[in-house]
Amino acid sequence: MTSPHYNETSFRMRFDQKLARMNAGTDGPADFIIADAKDADMAGGLSALGNNPVTQHPATLAEFDAAIAEIVSQDLVDILLASVSTLGRLSKRGVFEGSAIRQAVRLNDTTDLWRIHGADYGRQPSIPFRTARPDLLPVKFGLYSMTFSGDAREDADTLSRYRDFRAEAQATGISHFLEVFNPTHPLLDKADYGSFLNDMVSRALAGMHESERPVFLKLAFNGAHALEAFCRYDPSLVVGIMGGSSGTTRDCLELLHQAQHSGARAALFGRKILEAEHPPGMVAMMRAVVERRLTPSEAVSLYHEELHSRGVAPKRSLEADLQVTDYLLQ
Repeated sequence: MTSPHYNETSFRMRFDQKLARMNAGTDGPADFIIADAKDADMAGGLSALGNNPVTQHPATLAEFDAAIAEIVSQDLVDILLASVSTLGRLSKRGVFEGSAIRQAVRLNDTTDLWRIHGADYGRQPSIPFRTARPDLLPVKFGLYSMTFSGDAREDADTLSRYRDFRAEAQATGISHFLEVFNPTHPLLDKADYGSFLNDMVSRALAGMHESERPVFLKLAFNGAHALEAFCRYDPSLVVGIMGGSSGTTRDCLELLHQAQHSGARAALFGRKILEAEHPPGMVAMMRAVVERRLTPSEAVSLYHEELHSRGVAPKRSLEADLQVTDYLLQ
């Protein structure tokens, strides 16, 4: 599924090595791709950067950058996704020098992503939109996002904008992975989201030439059955999942566990990492679960031990944090 333009760097990047094994059919659990989505400023601006753990005030850009640098130095994620401006600042500071983590940029920011105080964009139809300029990207690899609604005109426009983007990307040597969200306004029953998403993504791929296909997919999780059906549909596709809201620690790790056993080979989590009490500790538990060294419940318990050893107060008791609260995972 790899684009022929995907030759930005040599195969020293861990992500490239894993993807090569996936394309060759020789990958194992340790090749599961974990991406940290630090592009929250493209969604909610200042209010989406998290809080200072001491003052609980909204994080400054300097604090946000420091949190990213800590994840990069930990060296457990495979991709770091951020906005054009964030990658620019971090590159100037040399945060990625010598790192095996692949940088990725958010290539578009459709309106259903916007989480702005006082607004209700998330309940409106998604409008395809791009802030980033292709000629000024810090890297030639990034995330393109689509949201289908079930409205013919809206969905045709979404697909047309994606077609135009792919032509532009090929012309400028940009490779991308594709993110597809569930509908944001109620034209469909939630019980149909899984089959709707599977059908819409597969029919979108059907209209693409092999050379313009995304490097991998990032889909909303609509239960293990729907995900397994899509992964079984075309094993050559590298399918990943998105994280959604933060939830309990068990929710995060259970989602990884169930998704991997349903055929997913990648996960891109934002709030589940950003809003954790200790983001590097959460990433370490994520890696342990996908490499099948710990079960989700074992990882939750170990995470709480780590918080205690660091003097970090957990948001929930261990008993509460061991609960699965997402109905899709129960």
